[in-house]
Formats: sequence, structure tokens, C-alpha cells
Amino acid sequence: MDTKARARHDPDNSRYVVEVDGEIVGYTEYHLRGPGIHFFYHTEIAEEYEGRGVGSVLVRFALDDVRSKGQTIVPLCPFVAAWLGRHPEYNDIVNQRIMERLVAQEE
Repeated sequence: MDTKARARHDPDNSRYVVEVDGEIVGYTEYHLRGPGIHFFYHTEIAEEYEGRGVGSVLVRFALDDVRSKGQTIVPLCPFVAAWLGRHPEYNDIVNQRIMERLVAQEE
């Protein structure tokens, strides 16, 4: 893990960013809908930082922030969804009602 990685919320751009040495090296974007529902739809990490834990720092920070506000998420982004698969302790903030509706639409 890259211990220099620090994440922060960038609400003006509806995203969370992760920085290393003050330089933005990745972000995860969301749309805020309804009463505090964050639809995470895209995550990007600079190629030279892939596999170093930077994405995990970013997603953990973002989900901890959402949780601290008593809000929920819909993980449309494959990166966020995969991260959640490895960290089931965050399932409590996944908006199950919306996820069930999305799955039903796919069937």
C-alpha cells in the first residue's frame, strides 16, 4: 500500500480524489440523487499507481464519508463494486432497494 496516499472529498466536482505528494493520482465520481443516495459510476487511478493500494485508500475514504453522513451508495462502477465484494463490512451502506430494482431490470 502506498502510505503517502491521502483522499479527500471534492464536492464541487461530485467526486472523491486521492493524492500522493499533493498530486491527484485518482478519483471516483458519483451522482447524488434523492435523499443522500450516491451513485458511484466511475473510478480512475493513474497507471503508475495501480496495484499499490491507492484505489483502496480512495474507496474506503469515500464510503466512510458517506457512512458518516448516514447516506447510502449504489455501486455502478465496477471498481467500487469489486472493492465492496472484498469488504462486506460496507454492505450496510449499499442501497439494497435500488440494487434489487436494477437486478430485476436486467432479468
